[in-house]
Amino acid sequence: MDGTATPFSQKQAIDTIRVLSIDAIQQANSGHPGAPMGAAPMTYALWTGFLKHAPTRPDWLDRDRFVLSAGHASMLLYSMLHLTGYDLPLEELKRFRQMGSLTPGHPEFGLTAGVEATTGPLGQGFANAVGMAIAERRLAAEFNKPGHEIVDHFTYTICSDGDLQEGIASEAASLAGHLGLGKLIALYDDNDIQLDGPTDMAWSEDVLARFEAYGWQTQRVADGEDVAAISAALEAARADGRPSIISVKTIIGAGSPNKAGTHKVHGAPLGAEEVAATKAALGFDPEASFDIAPAVLEHFREAAESGAELVSAWEGRLAAYTTAYPAEGAELRRRIDGTLAEGWDAELPWYSTGDDGIATRNASKNAINGLKDGVPELIGGSADLSGSNLTDIADGGVFSANESGRNIRYGVREHAMGGIANGMAYHGGLKPFVATFLPFSDYMRGSVRVAALSGLPVIYVWTHDSIGVGEDGPTHQSVEHYAALRAIPNLTFVRAGDPNEASAGWALAVENSHGPVAMVFT
Repeated sequence: MDGTATPFSQKQAIDTIRVLSIDAIQQANSGHPGAPMGAAPMTYALWTGFLKHAPTRPDWLDRDRFVLSAGHASMLLYSMLHLTGYDLPLEELKRFRQMGSLTPGHPEFGLTAGVEATTGPLGQGFANAVGMAIAERRLAAEFNKPGHEIVDHFTYTICSDGDLQEGIASEAASLAGHLGLGKLIALYDDNDIQLDGPTDMAWSEDVLARFEAYGWQTQRVADGEDVAAISAALEAARADGRPSIISVKTIIGAGSPNKAGTHKVHGAPLGAEEVAATKAALGFDPEASFDIAPAVLEHFREAAESGAELVSAWEGRLAAYTTAYPAEGAELRRRIDGTLAEGWDAELPWYSTGDDGIATRNASKNAINGLKDGVPELIGGSADLSGSNLTDIADGGVFSANESGRNIRYGVREHAMGGIANGMAYHGGLKPFVATFLPFSDYMRGSVRVAALSGLPVIYVWTHDSIGVGEDGPTHQSVEHYAALRAIPNLTFVRAGDPNEASAGWALAVENSHGPVAMVFT
Protein backbone atom coordinates (compact mmCIF):
# COMPACT_ATOMS: atom_id res chain seq x y z
CA MET A 1 0.00 0.00 0.00
CA ASP A 2 1.35 3.44 -0.93
CA GLY A 3 -0.01 5.32 2.10
CA THR A 4 -2.09 7.82 0.11
CA ALA A 5 -5.65 8.62 1.18
CA THR A 6 -7.58 6.56 -1.35
CA PRO A 7 -11.04 5.04 -0.97
CA PHE A 8 -11.01 1.90 1.09
CA SER A 9 -13.14 -1.21 1.31
CA GLN A 10 -14.65 -2.85 4.35
CA LYS A 11 -12.37 -5.80 3.69
CA GLN A 12 -9.33 -3.54 3.73
CA ALA A 13 -10.37 -2.16 7.13
CA ILE A 14 -10.81 -5.69 8.52
CA ASP A 15 -7.52 -6.85 7.03
CA THR A 16 -5.80 -3.86 8.66
CA ILE A 17 -6.83 -5.31 12.05
CA ARG A 18 -5.27 -8.62 10.99
CA VAL A 19 -2.05 -7.12 9.71
CA LEU A 20 -1.54 -4.90 12.77
CA SER A 21 -2.02 -7.96 14.96
CA ILE A 22 0.42 -10.22 13.14
CA ASP A 23 3.03 -7.45 12.90
CA ALA A 24 2.99 -6.83 16.65
CA ILE A 25 3.13 -10.54 17.43
CA GLN A 26 5.94 -11.13 14.97
CA GLN A 27 7.96 -8.22 16.36
CA ALA A 28 7.51 -9.59 19.88
CA ASN A 29 8.25 -13.10 18.60
CA SER A 30 5.47 -14.20 20.96
CA GLY A 31 1.70 -14.21 21.05
CA HIS A 32 -1.49 -15.63 19.56
CA PRO A 33 -2.18 -14.49 15.99
CA GLY A 34 -4.89 -17.00 15.09
CA ALA A 35 -7.83 -15.57 17.03
CA PRO A 36 -7.25 -11.90 16.08
CA MET A 37 -7.14 -12.91 12.42
CA GLY A 38 -10.23 -15.11 12.55
CA ALA A 39 -12.31 -12.81 14.75
CA ALA A 40 -11.45 -9.54 12.98
CA PRO A 41 -14.71 -9.38 10.95
CA MET A 42 -17.01 -9.92 13.94
CA THR A 43 -15.05 -7.38 15.95
CA TYR A 44 -15.26 -4.88 13.10
CA ALA A 45 -19.02 -5.43 12.83
CA LEU A 46 -19.51 -4.89 16.56
CA TRP A 47 -17.20 -1.92 17.05
CA THR A 48 -18.23 0.06 13.96
CA GLY A 49 -21.94 -0.79 13.91
CA PHE A 50 -23.13 -1.36 17.46
CA LEU A 51 -20.70 -0.62 20.29
CA LYS A 52 -21.61 2.60 22.11
CA HIS A 53 -18.25 3.91 23.29
CA ALA A 54 -16.18 7.07 23.52
CA PRO A 55 -12.43 6.67 22.89
CA THR A 56 -11.67 10.08 24.44
CA ARG A 57 -13.81 9.29 27.51
CA PRO A 58 -13.17 5.62 28.28
CA ASP A 59 -14.63 6.01 31.80
CA TRP A 60 -18.04 7.28 30.63
CA LEU A 61 -20.66 5.56 32.78
CA ASP A 62 -23.23 4.77 30.09
CA ARG A 63 -20.85 3.25 27.56
CA ASP A 64 -21.39 -0.29 26.35
CA ARG A 65 -18.93 -2.71 27.92
CA PHE A 66 -16.76 -4.92 25.73
CA VAL A 67 -14.93 -7.83 27.36
CA LEU A 68 -12.41 -9.87 25.40
CA SER A 69 -12.87 -13.06 27.38
CA ALA A 70 -10.46 -14.79 25.00
CA GLY A 71 -7.68 -12.67 26.46
CA HIS A 72 -4.94 -14.44 24.52
CA ALA A 73 -6.31 -12.58 21.47
CA SER A 74 -5.18 -9.32 23.08
CA MET A 75 -3.75 -7.87 19.86
CA LEU A 76 -7.28 -7.88 18.46
CA LEU A 77 -8.32 -5.53 21.26
CA TYR A 78 -5.17 -3.40 21.12
CA SER A 79 -5.58 -2.98 17.36
CA MET A 80 -9.16 -1.77 17.82
CA LEU A 81 -8.22 0.57 20.66
CA HIS A 82 -5.46 2.17 18.60
CA LEU A 83 -7.46 2.38 15.40
CA THR A 84 -10.56 3.93 17.00
CA GLY A 85 -8.60 6.61 18.86
CA TYR A 86 -8.05 5.49 22.44
CA ASP A 87 -4.90 6.65 24.21
CA LEU A 88 -2.82 3.79 22.83
CA PRO A 89 -0.17 5.06 20.40
CA LEU A 90 1.16 2.89 17.60
CA GLU A 91 4.49 2.78 19.42
CA GLU A 92 2.80 0.78 22.18
CA LEU A 93 1.59 -1.80 19.64
CA LYS A 94 5.21 -2.10 18.54
CA ARG A 95 6.12 -2.85 22.19
CA PHE A 96 3.61 -5.72 22.47
CA ARG A 97 4.42 -8.13 25.32
CA GLN A 98 7.41 -6.03 26.43
CA MET A 99 8.11 -5.09 30.03
CA GLY A 100 6.53 -1.77 30.94
CA SER A 101 4.40 -1.47 27.79
CA LEU A 102 0.68 -0.71 27.67
CA THR A 103 0.19 -3.83 25.56
CA PRO A 104 0.89 -6.85 27.80
CA GLY A 105 0.31 -10.37 26.51
CA HIS A 106 -3.14 -10.46 28.12
CA PRO A 107 -5.28 -7.36 28.73
CA GLU A 108 -4.95 -5.71 32.14
CA PHE A 109 -7.63 -3.51 33.68
CA GLY A 110 -6.34 -0.16 34.90
CA LEU A 111 -3.26 -0.25 32.67
CA THR A 112 -4.55 0.32 29.14
CA ALA A 113 -7.29 2.82 28.29
CA GLY A 114 -10.36 0.98 27.03
CA VAL A 115 -9.58 -2.38 28.63
CA GLU A 116 -12.66 -3.20 30.70
CA ALA A 117 -11.41 -6.36 32.42
CA THR A 118 -8.26 -8.36 33.10
CA THR A 119 -8.66 -11.50 31.02
CA GLY A 120 -6.55 -14.49 30.11
CA PRO A 121 -7.63 -17.17 32.58
CA LEU A 122 -10.31 -18.56 30.31
CA GLY A 123 -13.93 -18.15 31.34
CA GLN A 124 -13.19 -15.26 33.70
CA GLY A 125 -14.13 -12.59 31.19
CA PHE A 126 -17.37 -14.38 30.38
CA ALA A 127 -18.34 -14.34 34.08
CA ASN A 128 -17.23 -10.70 34.34
CA ALA A 129 -19.59 -9.82 31.50
CA VAL A 130 -22.48 -11.41 33.41
CA GLY A 131 -21.58 -9.24 36.42
CA MET A 132 -21.48 -6.12 34.26
CA ALA A 133 -24.94 -6.89 32.90
CA ILE A 134 -26.23 -7.35 36.45
CA ALA A 135 -24.69 -4.01 37.45
CA GLU A 136 -26.30 -2.23 34.49
CA ARG A 137 -29.72 -3.59 35.34
CA ARG A 138 -29.43 -2.80 39.05
CA LEU A 139 -28.31 0.79 38.40
CA ALA A 140 -31.06 1.26 35.80
CA ALA A 141 -33.62 0.08 38.34
CA GLU A 142 -32.22 2.46 40.95
CA PHE A 143 -31.90 5.59 38.86
CA ASN A 144 -33.98 5.54 35.68
CA LYS A 145 -37.23 7.51 35.72
CA PRO A 146 -39.97 7.88 33.09
CA GLY A 147 -38.48 9.95 30.29
CA HIS A 148 -35.01 9.75 31.86
CA GLU A 149 -33.22 6.56 30.75
CA ILE A 150 -29.92 7.63 32.24
CA VAL A 151 -28.48 4.09 32.52
CA ASP A 152 -29.05 2.10 29.33
CA HIS A 153 -26.22 0.09 27.83
CA PHE A 154 -25.25 -3.38 26.64
CA THR A 155 -22.44 -5.72 27.62
CA TYR A 156 -20.68 -7.62 24.86
CA THR A 157 -18.07 -10.34 25.09
CA ILE A 158 -16.04 -12.33 22.57
CA CYS A 159 -15.39 -15.82 23.87
CA SER A 160 -13.54 -18.86 22.56
CA ASP A 161 -13.93 -22.62 22.64
CA GLY A 162 -11.63 -22.64 25.66
CA ASP A 163 -13.76 -20.09 27.49
CA LEU A 164 -16.85 -22.22 27.03
CA GLN A 165 -15.06 -25.39 28.12
CA GLU A 166 -14.25 -23.82 31.47
CA GLY A 167 -16.68 -24.60 34.27
CA ILE A 168 -16.86 -20.98 35.40
CA ALA A 169 -18.47 -20.01 32.09
CA SER A 170 -21.09 -22.74 32.42
CA GLU A 171 -21.93 -21.59 35.94
CA ALA A 172 -22.17 -17.96 34.85
CA ALA A 173 -24.19 -18.73 31.72
CA SER A 174 -26.68 -20.78 33.71
CA LEU A 175 -27.25 -17.92 36.16
CA ALA A 176 -27.45 -15.32 33.38
CA GLY A 177 -30.19 -17.29 31.66
CA HIS A 178 -32.08 -17.71 34.91
CA LEU A 179 -31.88 -13.98 35.57
CA GLY A 180 -32.95 -13.05 32.04
CA LEU A 181 -30.06 -10.65 31.39
CA GLY A 182 -31.29 -9.37 28.05
CA LYS A 183 -28.51 -6.80 27.60
CA LEU A 184 -25.77 -9.45 27.60
CA ILE A 185 -24.51 -10.60 24.18
CA ALA A 186 -21.72 -13.10 23.57
CA LEU A 187 -19.96 -13.58 20.25
CA TYR A 188 -18.54 -17.10 20.15
CA ASP A 189 -15.42 -17.45 17.99
CA ASP A 190 -16.28 -20.97 16.82
CA ASN A 191 -13.16 -22.03 14.91
CA ASP A 192 -12.85 -25.74 15.83
CA ILE A 193 -9.23 -25.29 16.97
CA GLN A 194 -7.53 -24.99 20.33
CA LEU A 195 -3.89 -25.05 21.37
CA ASP A 196 -3.37 -28.82 21.24
CA GLY A 197 -5.28 -29.32 17.99
CA PRO A 198 -8.88 -29.74 16.79
CA THR A 199 -11.54 -29.17 19.44
CA ASP A 200 -13.15 -32.53 18.65
CA MET A 201 -10.33 -34.24 20.51
CA ALA A 202 -11.76 -32.76 23.73
CA TRP A 203 -15.45 -32.10 23.22
CA SER A 204 -18.35 -32.95 20.95
CA GLU A 205 -21.28 -31.18 22.55
CA ASP A 206 -23.83 -28.98 20.85
CA VAL A 207 -22.85 -25.69 22.45
CA LEU A 208 -25.89 -23.75 21.29
CA ALA A 209 -28.24 -26.45 22.55
CA ARG A 210 -26.61 -26.12 25.96
CA PHE A 211 -27.11 -22.36 25.97
CA GLU A 212 -30.68 -22.73 24.75
CA ALA A 213 -31.29 -24.98 27.75
CA TYR A 214 -29.84 -22.24 29.96
CA GLY A 215 -32.50 -19.86 28.64
CA TRP A 216 -30.37 -17.95 26.13
CA GLN A 217 -31.29 -16.83 22.65
CA THR A 218 -28.98 -18.69 20.25
CA GLN A 219 -27.95 -17.89 16.69
CA ARG A 220 -25.44 -19.29 14.22
CA VAL A 221 -23.54 -17.37 11.53
CA ALA A 222 -22.11 -19.87 9.07
CA ASP A 223 -19.47 -17.57 7.53
CA GLY A 224 -17.26 -15.58 9.87
CA GLU A 225 -16.31 -13.22 7.02
CA ASP A 226 -19.94 -12.19 6.43
CA VAL A 227 -20.19 -8.85 8.22
CA ALA A 228 -23.79 -8.33 7.11
CA ALA A 229 -24.87 -11.66 8.61
CA ILE A 230 -23.01 -10.94 11.84
CA SER A 231 -24.64 -7.50 12.03
CA ALA A 232 -28.09 -8.99 11.46
CA ALA A 233 -27.48 -11.47 14.28
CA LEU A 234 -26.41 -8.64 16.59
CA GLU A 235 -29.57 -6.71 15.71
CA ALA A 236 -31.69 -9.75 16.59
CA ALA A 237 -29.76 -10.28 19.83
CA ARG A 238 -30.31 -6.69 20.93
CA ALA A 239 -34.04 -7.03 20.30
CA ASP A 240 -34.44 -10.21 22.35
CA GLY A 241 -35.26 -10.17 26.06
CA ARG A 242 -32.87 -13.00 26.86
CA PRO A 243 -29.08 -13.12 27.02
CA SER A 244 -27.80 -14.00 23.57
CA ILE A 245 -24.96 -16.05 22.16
CA ILE A 246 -24.00 -15.91 18.49
CA SER A 247 -21.83 -18.75 17.21
CA VAL A 248 -19.72 -17.29 14.40
CA LYS A 249 -17.99 -19.95 12.32
CA THR A 250 -14.52 -18.58 11.75
CA ILE A 251 -11.22 -19.86 10.42
CA ILE A 252 -8.39 -19.46 12.88
CA GLY A 253 -5.58 -17.50 11.28
CA ALA A 254 -7.83 -16.39 8.40
CA GLY A 255 -5.68 -14.80 5.69
CA SER A 256 -2.59 -16.88 6.33
CA PRO A 257 -1.99 -18.90 3.09
CA ASN A 258 -0.23 -21.83 4.74
CA LYS A 259 -1.33 -21.92 8.40
CA ALA A 260 -4.97 -20.85 8.47
CA GLY A 261 -7.25 -23.43 10.01
CA THR A 262 -4.49 -25.22 11.93
CA HIS A 263 -3.44 -25.19 15.57
CA LYS A 264 -0.01 -23.96 14.46
CA VAL A 265 -1.43 -20.44 14.23
CA HIS A 266 -3.01 -20.49 17.69
CA GLY A 267 -0.17 -19.64 20.04
CA ALA A 268 2.97 -18.83 18.03
CA PRO A 269 4.01 -16.07 15.61
CA LEU A 270 3.43 -16.80 11.95
CA GLY A 271 7.11 -16.38 11.13
CA ALA A 272 8.61 -13.71 8.87
CA GLU A 273 7.97 -15.61 5.64
CA GLU A 274 4.35 -16.36 6.47
CA VAL A 275 3.74 -12.77 7.61
CA ALA A 276 4.98 -11.55 4.23
CA ALA A 277 2.89 -14.15 2.40
CA THR A 278 -0.18 -13.17 4.41
CA LYS A 279 0.27 -9.48 3.64
CA ALA A 280 0.68 -10.22 -0.05
CA ALA A 281 -2.44 -12.40 -0.03
CA LEU A 282 -4.41 -9.61 1.65
CA GLY A 283 -3.15 -6.92 -0.71
CA PHE A 284 -0.70 -5.26 1.65
CA ASP A 285 2.96 -4.44 1.04
CA PRO A 286 4.91 -7.47 2.29
CA GLU A 287 7.86 -5.24 3.16
CA ALA A 288 5.90 -2.67 5.20
CA SER A 289 5.23 -3.08 8.92
CA PHE A 290 2.39 -1.58 10.97
CA ASP A 291 0.89 -0.27 7.73
CA ILE A 292 -2.37 1.67 8.14
CA ALA A 293 -3.86 3.41 5.11
CA PRO A 294 -4.87 6.99 5.98
CA ALA A 295 -8.41 6.44 4.71
CA VAL A 296 -8.78 3.35 6.87
CA LEU A 297 -7.52 5.19 9.94
CA GLU A 298 -9.86 8.09 9.21
CA HIS A 299 -12.75 5.62 9.00
CA PHE A 300 -11.94 4.03 12.35
CA ARG A 301 -11.26 7.38 14.02
CA GLU A 302 -14.84 8.46 13.36
CA ALA A 303 -15.51 6.62 16.63
CA ALA A 304 -13.75 9.37 18.60
CA GLU A 305 -15.98 12.12 17.19
CA SER A 306 -19.20 10.14 17.44
CA GLY A 307 -18.25 9.01 20.95
CA ALA A 308 -17.69 12.60 22.07
CA GLU A 309 -21.15 13.45 20.73
CA LEU A 310 -22.67 10.54 22.65
CA VAL A 311 -21.05 11.69 25.88
CA SER A 312 -22.14 15.30 25.34
CA ALA A 313 -25.73 14.24 24.71
CA TRP A 314 -25.72 11.98 27.76
CA GLU A 315 -24.29 14.71 29.98
CA GLY A 316 -27.13 16.94 28.82
CA ARG A 317 -29.62 14.26 29.78
CA LEU A 318 -27.87 13.85 33.13
CA ALA A 319 -28.20 17.59 33.78
CA ALA A 320 -31.91 17.46 32.95
CA TYR A 321 -32.29 14.40 35.15
CA THR A 322 -30.53 16.12 38.03
CA THR A 323 -32.83 19.13 37.69
CA ALA A 324 -35.91 16.92 37.75
CA TYR A 325 -34.60 14.56 40.44
CA PRO A 326 -31.90 16.42 42.41
CA ALA A 327 -31.40 13.79 45.13
CA GLU A 328 -31.07 10.93 42.64
CA GLY A 329 -28.83 13.02 40.40
CA ALA A 330 -26.49 13.82 43.28
CA GLU A 331 -26.45 10.18 44.33
CA LEU A 332 -25.58 9.01 40.81
CA ARG A 333 -22.76 11.53 40.56
CA ARG A 334 -21.43 10.27 43.89
CA ARG A 335 -21.50 6.72 42.57
CA ILE A 336 -19.66 7.81 39.42
CA ASP A 337 -17.00 9.51 41.57
CA GLY A 338 -16.66 6.40 43.72
CA THR A 339 -16.91 8.28 47.02
CA LEU A 340 -18.85 7.28 50.13
CA ALA A 341 -21.90 9.18 51.33
CA GLU A 342 -21.50 11.47 54.31
CA GLY A 343 -22.32 9.58 57.50
CA TRP A 344 -22.23 6.23 55.72
CA ASP A 345 -21.17 4.43 58.92
CA ALA A 346 -23.58 6.14 61.32
CA GLU A 347 -25.61 2.96 61.89
CA LEU A 348 -22.68 0.55 62.01
CA PRO A 349 -23.08 -1.34 65.30
CA TRP A 350 -20.49 -1.33 68.09
CA TYR A 351 -20.52 -3.52 71.20
CA SER A 352 -19.90 -3.21 74.91
CA THR A 353 -17.80 -5.41 77.15
CA GLY A 354 -19.71 -8.57 77.81
CA ASP A 355 -21.07 -8.91 74.26
CA ASP A 356 -18.24 -11.21 73.26
CA GLY A 357 -20.63 -14.15 73.15
CA ILE A 358 -22.12 -12.94 69.86
CA ALA A 359 -20.85 -15.14 67.02
CA THR A 360 -18.88 -13.08 64.55
CA ARG A 361 -21.08 -14.17 61.63
CA ASN A 362 -24.03 -12.67 63.57
CA ALA A 363 -22.01 -9.51 64.11
CA SER A 364 -21.32 -9.47 60.36
CA LYS A 365 -25.06 -9.71 59.69
CA ASN A 366 -25.62 -6.76 62.02
CA ALA A 367 -22.91 -4.80 60.23
CA ILE A 368 -24.40 -5.45 56.79
CA ASN A 369 -27.75 -4.18 57.93
CA GLY A 370 -26.19 -1.27 59.77
CA LEU A 371 -24.58 -0.24 56.48
CA LYS A 372 -27.46 -0.89 54.10
CA ASP A 373 -28.90 2.64 54.26
CA GLY A 374 -25.62 4.54 54.45
CA VAL A 375 -24.06 2.48 51.64
CA PRO A 376 -26.93 1.94 49.17
CA GLU A 377 -24.47 0.70 46.56
CA LEU A 378 -23.86 -2.41 48.70
CA ILE A 379 -25.16 -5.49 46.88
CA GLY A 380 -24.39 -9.14 47.48
CA GLY A 381 -25.31 -12.71 48.08
CA SER A 382 -23.99 -16.14 48.79
CA ALA A 383 -23.57 -19.53 47.16
CA ASP A 384 -26.80 -21.07 48.49
CA LEU A 385 -25.79 -20.29 52.07
CA SER A 386 -27.49 -17.00 52.90
CA GLY A 387 -29.13 -18.58 55.95
CA SER A 388 -25.74 -19.77 57.21
CA ASN A 389 -23.51 -16.89 56.09
CA LEU A 390 -26.21 -14.43 57.30
CA THR A 391 -25.61 -12.09 54.39
CA ASP A 392 -29.12 -10.97 53.43
CA ILE A 393 -29.73 -7.23 53.22
CA ALA A 394 -33.00 -6.73 55.09
CA ASP A 395 -35.74 -5.25 52.90
CA GLY A 396 -33.25 -5.19 50.02
CA GLY A 397 -35.31 -7.27 47.63
CA VAL A 398 -34.02 -10.12 45.49
CA PHE A 399 -32.27 -9.85 42.14
CA SER A 400 -34.27 -12.13 39.84
CA ALA A 401 -35.64 -12.20 36.32
CA ASN A 402 -38.49 -9.96 37.48
CA GLU A 403 -36.89 -7.82 40.17
CA SER A 404 -33.58 -5.96 40.51
CA GLY A 405 -33.05 -6.10 44.27
CA ARG A 406 -29.86 -6.12 46.33
CA ASN A 407 -29.77 -9.80 47.34
CA ILE A 408 -28.38 -12.14 44.68
CA ARG A 409 -29.10 -15.87 44.90
CA TYR A 410 -26.01 -17.33 43.24
CA GLY A 411 -26.85 -20.98 43.78
CA VAL A 412 -23.96 -23.38 44.27
CA ARG A 413 -21.70 -21.56 41.81
CA GLU A 414 -18.75 -20.29 43.86
CA HIS A 415 -16.30 -19.66 41.03
CA ALA A 416 -18.79 -17.83 38.82
CA MET A 417 -19.98 -15.92 41.88
CA GLY A 418 -16.47 -14.54 42.31
CA GLY A 419 -16.11 -13.69 38.61
CA ILE A 420 -19.54 -12.04 38.51
CA ALA A 421 -18.67 -9.91 41.56
CA ASN A 422 -15.50 -8.87 39.73
CA GLY A 423 -17.64 -7.81 36.78
CA MET A 424 -19.81 -5.63 39.00
CA ALA A 425 -16.69 -4.03 40.45
CA TYR A 426 -15.23 -3.44 36.96
CA HIS A 427 -18.51 -1.82 35.93
CA GLY A 428 -18.62 0.66 38.80
CA GLY A 429 -21.45 2.22 40.75
CA LEU A 430 -21.90 -0.75 43.09
CA LYS A 431 -19.99 -2.30 45.97
CA PRO A 432 -20.37 -6.09 45.64
CA PHE A 433 -19.88 -8.73 48.31
CA VAL A 434 -20.13 -12.51 48.08
CA ALA A 435 -20.16 -15.29 50.66
CA THR A 436 -19.66 -19.00 51.25
CA PHE A 437 -17.97 -21.29 53.79
CA LEU A 438 -14.23 -20.69 54.22
CA PRO A 439 -13.14 -24.11 52.83
CA PHE A 440 -15.03 -23.36 49.62
CA SER A 441 -12.90 -20.29 48.99
CA ASP A 442 -10.84 -22.91 47.13
CA TYR A 443 -13.64 -23.16 44.55
CA MET A 444 -13.49 -19.42 43.82
CA ARG A 445 -9.77 -18.84 44.21
CA GLY A 446 -9.18 -18.09 40.51
CA SER A 447 -11.64 -15.21 40.66
CA VAL A 448 -10.21 -13.97 43.97
CA ARG A 449 -6.72 -13.92 42.48
CA VAL A 450 -7.86 -11.87 39.46
CA ALA A 451 -9.65 -9.42 41.77
CA ALA A 452 -6.41 -8.94 43.68
CA LEU A 453 -4.37 -8.52 40.48
CA SER A 454 -6.87 -5.99 39.14
CA GLY A 455 -7.28 -4.00 42.37
CA LEU A 456 -11.02 -4.64 42.52
CA PRO A 457 -12.83 -3.65 45.75
CA VAL A 458 -14.80 -6.90 46.05
CA ILE A 459 -15.76 -8.00 49.58
CA TYR A 460 -15.62 -11.68 50.58
CA VAL A 461 -17.49 -13.09 53.55
CA TRP A 462 -16.23 -16.56 54.49
CA THR A 463 -17.89 -18.10 57.52
CA HIS A 464 -17.71 -21.28 59.59
CA ASP A 465 -14.05 -20.95 60.37
CA SER A 466 -14.22 -22.89 63.57
CA ILE A 467 -13.32 -26.19 65.14
CA GLY A 468 -17.06 -26.35 65.78
CA VAL A 469 -17.74 -27.52 62.21
CA GLY A 470 -15.84 -30.71 62.91
CA GLU A 471 -19.00 -32.79 62.85
CA ASP A 472 -19.20 -32.09 59.10
CA GLY A 473 -15.90 -33.89 58.61
CA PRO A 474 -12.57 -32.86 57.07
CA THR A 475 -14.08 -31.56 53.81
CA HIS A 476 -15.71 -28.68 55.72
CA GLN A 477 -12.89 -27.99 58.17
CA SER A 478 -10.58 -25.16 57.15
CA VAL A 479 -6.94 -25.98 57.75
CA GLU A 480 -4.61 -24.49 55.12
CA HIS A 481 -6.92 -21.70 53.95
CA TYR A 482 -5.49 -18.86 56.03
CA ALA A 483 -2.01 -19.40 54.63
CA ALA A 484 -3.25 -19.89 51.08
CA LEU A 485 -5.34 -16.72 51.07
CA ARG A 486 -2.78 -14.58 52.86
CA ALA A 487 -0.31 -15.57 50.14
CA ILE A 488 -2.34 -13.68 47.51
CA PRO A 489 -0.76 -10.23 46.99
CA ASN A 490 -3.15 -7.28 47.42
CA LEU A 491 -5.82 -9.34 49.20
CA THR A 492 -6.57 -7.86 52.62
CA PHE A 493 -7.38 -10.73 54.97
CA VAL A 494 -9.30 -10.04 58.20
CA ARG A 495 -10.07 -12.65 60.82
CA ALA A 496 -12.49 -11.04 63.25
CA GLY A 497 -11.93 -12.19 66.84
CA ASP A 498 -14.98 -10.50 68.38
CA PRO A 499 -18.07 -8.53 67.32
CA ASN A 500 -16.30 -5.16 67.29
CA GLU A 501 -13.62 -6.56 65.01
CA ALA A 502 -16.41 -7.78 62.71
CA SER A 503 -17.82 -4.25 62.47
CA ALA A 504 -14.33 -2.81 62.01
CA GLY A 505 -13.66 -5.32 59.26
CA TRP A 506 -16.78 -4.22 57.42
CA ALA A 507 -15.79 -0.56 57.80
CA LEU A 508 -12.37 -1.33 56.37
CA ALA A 509 -13.89 -3.30 53.49
CA VAL A 510 -16.36 -0.57 52.57
CA GLU A 511 -13.69 2.14 52.66
CA ASN A 512 -11.14 0.17 50.66
CA SER A 513 -11.18 1.03 46.96
CA HIS A 514 -7.92 -0.51 45.74
CA GLY A 515 -8.32 -4.23 46.20
CA PRO A 516 -10.44 -7.04 47.62
CA VAL A 517 -11.03 -7.57 51.33
CA ALA A 518 -11.70 -11.02 52.79
CA MET A 519 -13.43 -11.31 56.15
CA VAL A 520 -13.50 -14.62 57.97
CA PHE A 521 -16.11 -15.31 60.62
CA THR A 522 -16.96 -18.20 62.90
